[in-house]
Amino acid sequence: MAIPNEIQNVKRRFSIIGDSQALISAVGRAIRVAPHDLSVLVIGESGSGKEFFPKIIHENSPRRHGKYIAVNCGAIPEGTIDSELFGHVKGSFTGATSDHKGYFEEASGGTIFLDEVGEMPLSTQARLLRVLESGEFLKVGSSTVQKTNIRVVAATNKDMGKAVKDGKFREDLYYRLSTVLINVPPLRERGRDILMLTRKFMHDFADETHSPEVELTADAQQALMDYHWPGNVRQLKSVVQQVALFEAGETVNRETINQYLPNLGQPHLPATIDKSQFDYTQEREVIFMLIKQLQQEIDDVKVAVTGGDRNSATHVSANQADLKREVRQLGFLGRNDDSSTTIVHENHTGTTLHHSEPHDLGHVDEVNAYEVNQTGSGHIKTLDETERETIMEALYRNNGRRKKTAEELQISERTLYRKIKEYGLERR
Repeated sequence: MAIPNEIQNVKRRFSIIGDSQALISAVGRAIRVAPHDLSVLVIGESGSGKEFFPKIIHENSPRRHGKYIAVNCGAIPEGTIDSELFGHVKGSFTGATSDHKGYFEEASGGTIFLDEVGEMPLSTQARLLRVLESGEFLKVGSSTVQKTNIRVVAATNKDMGKAVKDGKFREDLYYRLSTVLINVPPLRERGRDILMLTRKFMHDFADETHSPEVELTADAQQALMDYHWPGNVRQLKSVVQQVALFEAGETVNRETINQYLPNLGQPHLPATIDKSQFDYTQEREVIFMLIKQLQQEIDDVKVAVTGGDRNSATHVSANQADLKREVRQLGFLGRNDDSSTTIVHENHTGTTLHHSEPHDLGHVDEVNAYEVNQTGSGHIKTLDETERETIMEALYRNNGRRKKTAEELQISERTLYRKIKEYGLERR
């Protein structure tokens, strides 16, 4: 089917690629409605190219010599959108140091494009309805009615029927905006337009980077056409640029192209880290060695206590504190999984060490859960007690210098100050 010259000219002017019937129909509707001062609502999925159609309408209308302003309603905070669209007067709110013109006043005589209009707050929707019905609006903080001569073209990727039913969008405003509806087709419904866009994006990338172009086999082209493209044209461009970069000068088949398509191939940068890919063998050996050394220290304490050698006991206690710090710095404390644990305890028969097999030592849970004292009784230390002790030891090592202490503990000074106050360490 031959495409009318008028539509071909518009496609060239706005760099619209594709000959699918659905796309040609949408462009034709935009051209047809352009000369008439009617409100238009462009609907379509995100990334499908809705932003081209308000420009087509404006450039082919009697308002083409007036201003064209595009506003993303979803990007403006709810508290300031009224001021942005309709303006405000000096003193109307904190920070309003002078009068401000809104977009409806600035674009009078031209066209305003309200993108993501479905995100507009209900209070702003009421103001917009008044503009569409009478051309009148009030600036924020003003009681003086002002007039504007403006054409509104809106766009949304939302199901407006559902939004109206859910009470999130005014029904009267929806019908006022959608005097003419233009439905932009998703990429998956545009057939061979996918291949036309692919060639265009590949050629542009090769031209910009001065790199050789990629050649696609027939099955690779079919893979692109079979893919559902949830991100539409925007996603296709991203994928094509990746292929053009990493496969420059190569012939790419279906298997290769699938590696660049989400949910089909392995992503180049995983969205989440797979912990199974890391090997903790070395860390396990170190922690196992420390546990054995800790057991020996406890045995030495027992001998020192029974032999009455207080100096030896003090020396060993200091070494034991150093060991606790080393274990804590290795990051093995505080893991809350269901794997086997290592517990040091002492009973009336002597000191024992129960541990899991060496290959399970990567899952040691609270190695320092029980601190053995000279009387043989065990004290279960809470996480708060452990944290408080760690901070005290670090402050002591750094002579109370908080900046140095924060650096050693790898936390911010603000967090350290808060912890010092929380644990009552200011005076100490």
